[in-house]
Amino acid sequence: MGAESAPATAGRLRAISDELSGRFYERADVVRTLVVALLAGQHSLVLGPPGTAKSELARELTGRIEGAAYWEILLSKFTAPTRMFGPVDVAALARGEYRQVYDGRATTAHVAFIDEIFKCSTAALNETLGYLNERIYHPESGGEPIRCPLIGAITASNELPSGEDTAAIYDRLLVRIEVGYLEDPTNFAALVRSAVRRPVAPKRTTVELAALQQAVTVAVPAVDVPDAIVDAVCTLRAALRRKELVASDRRWRQAVGLLQASAYLDGREAVAENDLSVLTHVLWDSPAERPTVEREVLHLVNPDAKEALDLADAIEELETQLDAMAGQSREALSEWVIKNAHNKLARAGQRLEKLREEAAGAGRSTAAIDRAYGRQRAVRARVLTEALGVDASMVQDRL
Repeated sequence: MGAESAPATAGRLRAISDELSGRFYERADVVRTLVVALLAGQHSLVLGPPGTAKSELARELTGRIEGAAYWEILLSKFTAPTRMFGPVDVAALARGEYRQVYDGRATTAHVAFIDEIFKCSTAALNETLGYLNERIYHPESGGEPIRCPLIGAITASNELPSGEDTAAIYDRLLVRIEVGYLEDPTNFAALVRSAVRRPVAPKRTTVELAALQQAVTVAVPAVDVPDAIVDAVCTLRAALRRKELVASDRRWRQAVGLLQASAYLDGREAVAENDLSVLTHVLWDSPAERPTVEREVLHLVNPDAKEALDLADAIEELETQLDAMAGQSREALSEWVIKNAHNKLARAGQRLEKLREEAAGAGRSTAAIDRAYGRQRAVRARVLTEALGVDASMVQDRL
């Protein structure tokens, strides 16, 4: 059988993204971004509280690469480097030889999942940095460094790094994705039902390791980056600097590969403005900075998504008002709904549906719109339940 064509590989990866997006509620943008990061040969961080399917999603994605050596570990402050990169061969040691066993460890892995990455021990820190930065491992016994075949690592954490040591690892994770608990009440209800429903074997598209490696090393770097995209990146950098958000030159340079990978995944030979959306997961350090970065990126490439963010702000304000009314009578809450929340939430929902239809029709990303719509549904559910005493999961039409 001959090598698979680049379009066929991209098609398989799109199918994998679609399947995982259907399986993991409210994670379509997360899935796509992780696939793009792998195609660019970069490492990613999934940041969020426990119980948000970070580990399950990473395993399911990396398990779709046929023929790849996979390595996974849950780090702690006591994890020794040899546990990660190769334990000592006890039988050889008994013969007076010092040798490490590398099979099944990080040193032989094509893809990796590292959970609780910022709990990396001090003893393992330098080797972990070398592994992520240069794909090398220095054996305990000395000698020539070992070249590791790692394409990319998906890492996860419940919290940001707290010390300078682990901050060095954080800096090397180009893609940073925040995840939270489900917001859309319909998705939450479906999640609950799935716990008691007999599971149906899902469709499971895979991609061959050789095809993925060919994409990473040949096809993705061959994607054209037009001058208009370079100008847009320069404009974005200047806009973020005015907001006192400064990313390193290295981060900007590596981000170009993400733009190429995004275009490749969509089956295009050149980067387009829509691909710039992936930069919302690259150009922030603290989660508090992410909304600003997202606004600047979307202002540049996706005006309908910018409007969605403005609508999300108005929805958040309604939720703040609802919080402030805690303890008031049902009559007072009902009056507030009639005078304030009802029309605003209804108009926001209608407009978001329209924006999503327009964006999808034009081939633009709907991730920001989907998040805003999820917030609208979540706040609507709270209003129905807390202000009107209605079971939101039983109401299908708009407020």
